[in-house]
Order: sequence, then structure tokens, then C-alpha cells
Amino acid sequence: MDYLPIFADLKSKPVLVVGGGEIAARKIELLLRTGAQVQIVARELCEVLQSSVDSHEVTWLATAFSETQLDTVFLVIAATDDSALNAHVFAAANRRYRLVNVVDDQPKCSFIFPSIVDRSPLVVAISSSGTAPVLARILREKLEALLPANLGQMAHIAGEWRNKVKQRFSKMSDRRRFWETAFNGLFASQVAAGDVQGAKQTLDRQLEAPQQARGEIVLVGAGPGDSGLLTLRGLQVMQQADVVLYDHLVSNDILDLVRRDADRICVGKRAGAHSVAQEETNRLLVSLAQKGKRVVRLKGGDPFIFGRGGEELQAAQKAGIPFQVVPGVTAASGATAYAGIPLTHRDYAHSVQFITGHCRPDGSPIEWAAMARGHQTLAIYMGTVKAAEISQQLMIHGRSATTPVAVIGRGTRQDQLVLIGTLDQLEELAQQAPSPALLVIGDVVNLHKQLAWFQHSAQQAGRGSAVVNLA
Repeated sequence: MDYLPIFADLKSKPVLVVGGGEIAARKIELLLRTGAQVQIVARELCEVLQSSVDSHEVTWLATAFSETQLDTVFLVIAATDDSALNAHVFAAANRRYRLVNVVDDQPKCSFIFPSIVDRSPLVVAISSSGTAPVLARILREKLEALLPANLGQMAHIAGEWRNKVKQRFSKMSDRRRFWETAFNGLFASQVAAGDVQGAKQTLDRQLEAPQQARGEIVLVGAGPGDSGLLTLRGLQVMQQADVVLYDHLVSNDILDLVRRDADRICVGKRAGAHSVAQEETNRLLVSLAQKGKRVVRLKGGDPFIFGRGGEELQAAQKAGIPFQVVPGVTAASGATAYAGIPLTHRDYAHSVQFITGHCRPDGSPIEWAAMARGHQTLAIYMGTVKAAEISQQLMIHGRSATTPVAVIGRGTRQDQLVLIGTLDQLEELAQQAPSPALLVIGDVVNLHKQLAWFQHSAQQAGRGSAVVNLA
């Protein structure tokens, strides 16, 4: 280990920065966040630092460096474009046993600045010991995406409860179990949802009855297939799940992101072959949560768009189970975007309708006349089985037989298939499409020829995405 990773308390401590340019300003911005008393030595200041001096955030100590300036400071940063001056600062600081950093000159550093993920009071620092700072920055960006912004608030609340927990549990192992339950359970979810008061009440309940863990249900939209479209919040929740109930529409790539030791239960449904009744899924969700488990209900697309997510949460609400929702990219948005078909375009479509082709037999009749109007796009979910009826009714109610249509099978996935034709060919196209498939009807389909970026990218990469044009 080339450097010892330590966190220094700089609150109210004097820090000397030699240099007044933009690089010095970036270091000073970081120092000010720690509460350091920054003193600047520079011939002139950039606009940002001049503003900081004017507002008394920092002190402009002198225009020229003198070794005596080091006598009363905690650490030193040299950030000038004068290599001789930087070397002078480094040597003088070393003689006085002051920690010193010469920016972008790693051999002249007794300490270095790591890449930082700031979730104060929780802070993560990454360093390559000065050998590969770009790699450290890339790792920081990855961690930024994985670590929720609310971690800092969670840590603050935990700090407030620390003494209470110590008084309640004499053994360190019991305290550790308490916090593991809190940070992976309802407390963490409530903080993430902004329910700070509820989160504090949850900690109090856990202190009173630590064995009575309270479960919850998290409804997560997995998107249309491409794991890259899964939301950051969705990924975080999946990594914290005790058990995951998922649909057939959820791709294997997304299932691979579930926490390894979480139980997985398939409750998927396919047209004409329902493997698990909706009532049984509702019962299972409630039963698992009542056992204190964190249950993630993973659904393809968005759970509130033809996903029966509302029905499942009604069951949770009736049973008094806490729940939350993580929206997902719905198939109409994802599949059409990957097919190069804008749902709206001011020259072709002023509106878009999301429609299900799988209605309840006792439901309201479809308003075919409204659906057949021009200058709008129809995005039809689960419509392949009734494609013949859909095309026939639209043509009967005035939509032209030559209206452009697309059937997008396995949208956003590497084996995506886009079939292009006209309304009178819809049934034939639907029969050729792999499941799941989305029907798109409207003049915007014509833009596919110009905007089909995913097919071109996939073909160049040797993947299986393809287009079939019957028009």
C-alpha cells in the first residue's frame, strides 16, 4: 500500500494554498466543504477565488510565498504553473513535517486527493496512488450510480439512535444485527421515500421488539428488456430484496442483477396459459411480507401500465403492508425508441394512445371510432392474438388500409425484430413476431427508415436485431 487512506478533520484548521488559478479554486472548493480555514498565496486570483475573498470565505494571505507561512498551517497545497515554486513549497513543507500536495506532480506529494463519493457523513474515497487517476474517476462514477443519495440522511439518523441502540443491546453482535436489519429493511425504504418521521418510528419499534421484523412490498418496473434501461432505484431495490416475484416478461439479463441469495419465484402469465392466478400472486405477496421479508415484485415495463400493479398494491394496502413503487420504462416508450419510431411527431401525430389488446370480457366496449382517427399513434400491448380484429375494426371505422404499422417483437433486446407493413397486413405481421410484441399504428412508423439506430448498431456489432419490411 503506497498511501495510508485516512480521513482528516480540517474543521477550523488553517490550510495554505499556493496558487490562485482555476485548479487552486477546485481544491479550495473541496477544502471549504470540510470547514477548513483557507489561506491563499498568489500574485493574482481568478474570478471565482476573488469572489470568495470578497465574501470572506477565504483569506488572501500574500502575493508571494514565504517559508514562514508554513509555520502555523495544518497542510499545504501547491497549485501553480511554476514548477520551481512548487518544488520550493514541497521542500519547505517537508522540512517542517507538513503534509503537502503539489497538484499533478505525484512524486512531490506526501498526501494525495482521492476521487470522492460524498454522501456526508458517509464518504467513499478511491485512489490509484497517483498511477491511474482516470481509472479512479471511472470507479467513482460507477459508485455514484450505485450508492443512493439518501445514504447521508440514513447515516445521520443512525448517529442519533446510536446511544439508544447501545443501551438496548449490550452485545456488539446484537447491535450489528439490529443495524443490518434497519439498513436492509423498511427503515431504509422509508428514508429513500422521504418519510423521515416514519423511518424514526420504525427504528423505535425495532428497539422495542427486535424480533418482530416488519416486511414490505416494493413494486419495480424492470423495463422492456434491455438491462441498461432498468432504473438506478430499481437496481438498488433488487440488490436489497429477500425474495423476488417476477414475470415472464422480465429478461434474464435483468434477473441476473437480483441479489444472489434472494429467493426467486416466477408468477408470470402468458396469453392462454396463466401459470399463477392474479389472486394467488396477491396472496403470496402479502404472506411473504407478513413474515418480515422485503418482497420485490418485478414486472416487465412499467407496473402501472397494463401491469396489474395497482391491483397488487390494493391487496397490500388492505393487509396493512407498507409498500412503494419504482416506475419503469414502459414497452411503448422503450420498444419504439429502439425501433426508431417516435410516438409523436408534429408532422405526423399530435397524440398517442396506449391500449391493451387483452381486455376483460365484461369490460367496457372499445371505442373504435376514436381509435381510428388520423394524426395519432396507437401503441397496442398484448395485441398479437387479436391483430385481425384490430385491423378490421380500424378500417371499418375509417382508418386507411395503407396506414403504416409496425410490430416490434422482443423490443430493446439484442434479438429485437421489427416488422413493417400496412394496416391490412397487421395480422400477417403479428403472426411472425416473437413474444412479447408491441403493435404500433400510425404515420410515425414511416420514420423508422431514417431513425432505426438500434438495428444498425446491432448489425455492426454482429447481434441478431433485424427488420422485415412487407410494405
